[in-house]
Amino acid sequence: MAKIVTSTKSCTVNPLRMSQPLGASLAFMGLRNCMPLLHGSQGCTSFGLVLFVRHFRESIPMQTTAMSEVATVLGGFDNVEQAIVNIVGRTKPDVIGICTTGVTEIKGDDLDGFIKEVRRKHPELANVALVSVSTPDFKGALEDGFAATVTRIVETLVEAPAPGAARDAVKLNVLAGSHLTPGDIDELRDIIEAFGLQPTFLPDISGSLDGHLPDDFTPTTHGGVSVAEVAAMGSAAHTLALGEQMRKAAVALEAKAGMPFTLLRRLTGLAAGDELMATLAQISGRPVPAKYRRQRSQLVDAMLDGHFYFGGKQVAIGAEPDMLLNISGFLADMGCTVSAAVTTTTSPILEQVPSDEVLIGDLEDLERRGEDCDLLVTHSHGRQAAERLGVPLFRMGLPMFDRLGAAHQVAVGYRGTRDLIFSIGNVFIAAIKEPDVSSWRDAAARPERFDAPITAH
Repeated sequence: MAKIVTSTKSCTVNPLRMSQPLGASLAFMGLRNCMPLLHGSQGCTSFGLVLFVRHFRESIPMQTTAMSEVATVLGGFDNVEQAIVNIVGRTKPDVIGICTTGVTEIKGDDLDGFIKEVRRKHPELANVALVSVSTPDFKGALEDGFAATVTRIVETLVEAPAPGAARDAVKLNVLAGSHLTPGDIDELRDIIEAFGLQPTFLPDISGSLDGHLPDDFTPTTHGGVSVAEVAAMGSAAHTLALGEQMRKAAVALEAKAGMPFTLLRRLTGLAAGDELMATLAQISGRPVPAKYRRQRSQLVDAMLDGHFYFGGKQVAIGAEPDMLLNISGFLADMGCTVSAAVTTTTSPILEQVPSDEVLIGDLEDLERRGEDCDLLVTHSHGRQAAERLGVPLFRMGLPMFDRLGAAHQVAVGYRGTRDLIFSIGNVFIAAIKEPDVSSWRDAAARPERFDAPITAH
């Protein structure tokens, strides 16, 4: 059981965490025809917009209430009202997701009260869903904001089934955590559908942030799960929560619709893949398809091929809690030692991380603790630390702006785990130092050193 320690430094030197409003915006971008709206200054939204554009390399829909100094002091209702009316008039969204920021949280703006007043003054907005969530950026991290937003979406948009209404046995709700990429969600959808189930992912960033070219331009999200599909989640027979961060949303869905849920903390690794397959087989009543039995065999073979390069390696990891547990558990399964584990926020699963200690800190803490490591695993902001340490960096998490294909990384299920073994194993192989053969070449150029007669002494 890992010991949880919180950094006591006076300031963050090299940030590891992303803020709650960014997590909330990411969750809202998994809704179809949605416009995330940050209630705060223009700079807050500009920062998030640039970060998402660099990571996904796509156009990102985000708007701001553009709070000025005067509006911050007097209250932001007028800004919220004007922003909502303008967005509806120009972009015709189905849903607007409103996130607070640090300045409006400190001021104490009542977003729920604002929305009620906007509804009263503008009955023409009745067909637009308005979802507000409290996401102060001076505490918590991206995972916290993402989890709070999914919970709020469930509480606001999911419709409770009528008493005695029959449930659809093939419908499965899937609450997808922030540690899953669009590629991961696509892979999970294929796996779930192979069991004859019809999954509804919330949020579904695989449809909106997967890098496809839409037929025509839209200023809102051009994919994801629709408001109608979210409303119908109450008629499903079961819920699958992926990541500890989705527990509160699953509990809220169970309380509202009365359906049971299963929580899977890990999706990467042999045992994690087996648990996923066993869960889906139990829910669907079907055996595991032959396709995935073969993929399991391929994964076992990849583990045999790769364990020579993983065994005994010291790894330092910096990531959000659910990703930290997922990747550290996988590396420990492969024979690595997690010598340093740094995360961004508290979580009940941190004690399960296979390391002696987990520090809630920053990338400077990770760099100091990873001095003797063989590999650094974190997002792109860790590249300077890896260079100073002289160790390779394997990029995971958000943001990843100096490599292509961040949205299409797959690390779940048997196939995702197999490919992750190859990717990280190749990094270890590339880091192996070749022997110095210059002396051999010099000797070959001077054969007289070897042709001289041997004399007795």
